Amino acid sequence: MTQNDVSSRLDAPAAAESSRMSGKQRLILILLLTASFTLAVDFSILNVALPRIGAEVGFSLEHLQWIATAFALCAAGFTLFFGRVADIFGRKRLFISGMVLLGVGSLAGGLATEPVTLLIARIAQGLATAAVTPAALSLLTTSFPEGKLRDKALGLNGSLMAAGFTAGAILGGLLTDLLSWRWAFFINVPVALFVIIFAPKALTEAAKKTGTKLDLPGAITVTLALLLLVFGLTTAGASGWGDFYAWGPLAAGAVLLLVFYFIERRTTNALVPVIILKRNNISWGNIAGLLAFATETSLVFVLTLYLQEVLGYTPLGAGLSFAVLGLGTVLGGILAPRIIGKIGSKNTIIVGMTVQAAATASLLLIGTNPSSIVIILISTFIGGVANLAAIVGFMVTATTGLPNEEQGLATGLTTMSQQVGITMGIPVMSTIITAAVAVHGSHTADNVLSGVLSAIGINALLCIATALLIGLFLRKPKTAQL
Repeated sequence: MTQNDVSSRLDAPAAAESSRMSGKQRLILILLLTASFTLAVDFSILNVALPRIGAEVGFSLEHLQWIATAFALCAAGFTLFFGRVADIFGRKRLFISGMVLLGVGSLAGGLATEPVTLLIARIAQGLATAAVTPAALSLLTTSFPEGKLRDKALGLNGSLMAAGFTAGAILGGLLTDLLSWRWAFFINVPVALFVIIFAPKALTEAAKKTGTKLDLPGAITVTLALLLLVFGLTTAGASGWGDFYAWGPLAAGAVLLLVFYFIERRTTNALVPVIILKRNNISWGNIAGLLAFATETSLVFVLTLYLQEVLGYTPLGAGLSFAVLGLGTVLGGILAPRIIGKIGSKNTIIVGMTVQAAATASLLLIGTNPSSIVIILISTFIGGVANLAAIVGFMVTATTGLPNEEQGLATGLTTMSQQVGITMGIPVMSTIITAAVAVHGSHTADNVLSGVLSAIGINALLCIATALLIGLFLRKPKTAQL
């Protein structure tokens, strides 16, 4: 081999790194991002409309939470299962099937006239989210090679998903006030049709792994474990941690996760091979992602309570106040690939969570004065940029070093971390606020403010703890040997 041949091979990765997206890659990105953004919107689009939905469809006040819980249970509980199904049976097929389910479920929800139909529709949307999200992520990671192109794609995906959570609250308020809450369902139908029409020709994937069977015992065990954990967390948020239906399912879920671990150690075609969980970047990357999602989404809950209970904002006004957070997340997703290119994914997580901690800590300056909204707008914008940079760093870290045939598993794990983080943070912050209010004995604006400040302080400490843990324990991931 000549010296020129050696030089050309050494230069090849650099050339690939600097290459631009092809037209087909852009179309793939549009389809996948459209689906991911829509699913992110579905998490929060109905929240401000719940009282009106209850009145029109026939939900009692104590059962309203099931409109959100039914969705969250399925979205988090089945995501790891569907992530592996995507690897074995085909990501493209699962992605399109999930979008069909989303369209049908959304149409049924918009037409619902009684509670059972509405809950079935929300279950369908949750299952669609559990199927489409890891399938879309694995299609994205396998369509773009490790390096600048994948970092850019993951950055855009992360920014739009995070913006979707914020946009959902704003869009839900606007649709409910101007049209009807039913349009929060109907809006998904044309999006699903768009993706279903163009995806079959645009999306491609490598040949599926042959001879691999689905680990049914593992799939059943981990799905039940996640369902119990999410149910326990949502119950704790509504009824408190002392409720048996909060700590009971949490304890049972923890036991099932332990059972799942031993099943995976003894299974040839494991749903989650233990050797993958032992990879430093997979385990610590997902821990970082779980905490990044838990802190920022729960902070939105805390500030929503503050804006309405202390400053007297309407639900729509509170939702609109988070528009700057949405802008910050979009900017963070755009900047993250450049930051990762300069300092690496590990340092991006550390810097992102440290800046987020500082931005969150600045919220300790808010009070009963309406001018506090200025602090919130500045802090949430900076925190949104930092949080998204950390999230993209986590996505890059936790999907690096695995071959294409295991990307569904990797993205299933990252999606599970995301869903559980979103579900976990709110009950924890709610408990802190409730405990602080209970100490003062009455539900006044000043007492709510005291609880909010306590929750903000804990939130900031969790952010800095995440940065420290990643700094101490995360090692640089190795590139996949394909």
